Amino acid sequence: MLRLKHGLLQAAGWLFYLSLLAAIAMALPSTLFDSQSKDFIFLVGIVGIWRYSMGATHFVRGMIFLYIVYPHLRRKVRKLGKAADPSHVFLMVTSFRIDALTTAQVYSSVIQEAIACGYPTTVVCSLVEMSDELLVKALWAKYNPPEHVKLDFVRIAGTGKRDGLAFGFRAISRHMPDDRAVVAVIDGDTVLAEGVVQKTVPWFQLFGNVGGLTTNEFCEVRGGYIMSEWHKLRFAQRHINMCSMALSKRVLTMTGRMSVFRATVVTDPDFIADVESDSLQHWRLGRFKFLTGDDKSSWFSLMRLGYDTFYVPDAAINTVEHPPEKSFLKASRKLMYRWYGNNLRQNSRALGLGVRRLGVFTSIVLFDQRVSMWTSILGLTVAVLAAFKFGMGVLLAYLLWIGITRLILTVLLSCSGHAIGPAYPLILYYNQIVGALMKIYVFFRLDRQSWTRQDTKLSRDMASFQGWFNTWSSRTMTFSAGSIFVAVLLTMV
Repeated sequence: MLRLKHGLLQAAGWLFYLSLLAAIAMALPSTLFDSQSKDFIFLVGIVGIWRYSMGATHFVRGMIFLYIVYPHLRRKVRKLGKAADPSHVFLMVTSFRIDALTTAQVYSSVIQEAIACGYPTTVVCSLVEMSDELLVKALWAKYNPPEHVKLDFVRIAGTGKRDGLAFGFRAISRHMPDDRAVVAVIDGDTVLAEGVVQKTVPWFQLFGNVGGLTTNEFCEVRGGYIMSEWHKLRFAQRHINMCSMALSKRVLTMTGRMSVFRATVVTDPDFIADVESDSLQHWRLGRFKFLTGDDKSSWFSLMRLGYDTFYVPDAAINTVEHPPEKSFLKASRKLMYRWYGNNLRQNSRALGLGVRRLGVFTSIVLFDQRVSMWTSILGLTVAVLAAFKFGMGVLLAYLLWIGITRLILTVLLSCSGHAIGPAYPLILYYNQIVGALMKIYVFFRLDRQSWTRQDTKLSRDMASFQGWFNTWSSRTMTFSAGSIFVAVLLTMV
């Protein structure tokens, strides 16, 4: 009954969206479709070619990896048999200020995976609160793991996830793992799907230079419909991009929700230092530590240390998403601020590693991340400016173009294996415009960071003048950059 109701709502949503496109098309002046008219617009700009080419390239590469390359590699892994088994598996979970129901789901899945995988396994719990430790002990007694499955607690102060990871890595180091041991780093809101350990750990024996890999994500959102669809859309896009980058073993982030590393990596003092106390020297803002973005720091450390990164699309995890605000607009902007800040803080120094280390395609992707904040809003800005000069028909034509292209992109996303919904085209455009504006805002404020789950912010001991200078120079540069952008487009129009 619930499936039928859901299906009817989905059908109604698609019908409404298509009707809206038809209404916009009918409202357009007929001269816009007349190739002999002076109002006829047929313009494919350099920026448009760049943006759609990047999207098409990612999609094609992703499909090649997902349906051709990966199945071939999976067969090679299976042929290895027992030779691909690790000597030991460490499942390290970091938990802080997560509700008891989610915590119980997470640790139940971890303990069951530790039992089912069949490898010698140690569950490492990096915890802050005693209540979490008592809950884990109760679950441990319930499942009663066999002798080859061990439990290790690491109690830390609530000073952030980076400290929790570093303390956990040092605890694993004290076990003195050998070269064939692996470590899965799991977030406190990540529920493991059945068989995820067996699907991920053999790849390290097939690829001798892969230092870390990450997994496919699905989500359960504790929020409204739009918030839920927004998260699901993000994971569908992520899946295709991850597959694309895995084709060249250059996956651009070691996702904090669940990634797997060689034990020799996470016990390397340089890697631990990168995750625990990563920082950036900025020409205007000075030196500041990274509060969030441990997944980006771990990726950059792997690249710097000479390792490759990989993605396992059929190894799934389910994350429990708790929006930081009840309002979709507030919650999405807050999350974008954190995500895009993490991305941009790593971007420039990642490019500094050079094409020889990163590869040509990865370097182009990193460059695109820097310019996309401007290219994404160029079309809307030009359409609005042109509407004042040539009439509202231009803006309606632009909206029709956006509606059709986002519908096509949504259909293509279905190839990822993730479900799609009628809200996706609108959310795609929302992400494009609002995401670009958030990137521009955070680009000039890279030192401002905070967690969304907990009230923890980066505190910098600066002189009053330095703090004043950072604030006002950020505002001035944001205003100047925006003004130059609009002025250039006004001249073109």
